[in-house]
Amino acid sequence: MELSRAPEWVADCNCSLCRRLAWRVAYYPPADVHISGETTAYIWGDRMIGIHHCPVCGCGTHWQTLGGDFGKMGINARLLDGFDESAIEVRKIDNRT
Repeated sequence: MELSRAPEWVADCNCSLCRRLAWRVAYYPPADVHISGETTAYIWGDRMIGIHHCPVCGCGTHWQTLGGDFGKMGINARLLDGFDESAIEVRKIDNRT
């Protein structure tokens, strides 16, 4: 995965997915992200978001919208080389349902 820049902050989201998988999400416009390699999508709930993971190791890589354009996608920052959660702003996001 190649990004146009390092994240300025990451989300500590409490939705069921992020809470269970311990994601820290960095948000980017899709044009700023280049996904290299194959991923497999799990289509979640109302079929608006695809949750992608590596078909080899199973790590969650990112989420993307499926249709309606929200203007952003979420990258699992814990997979970024050199990611140090203590060196970046972590914002609590309440998305619990």
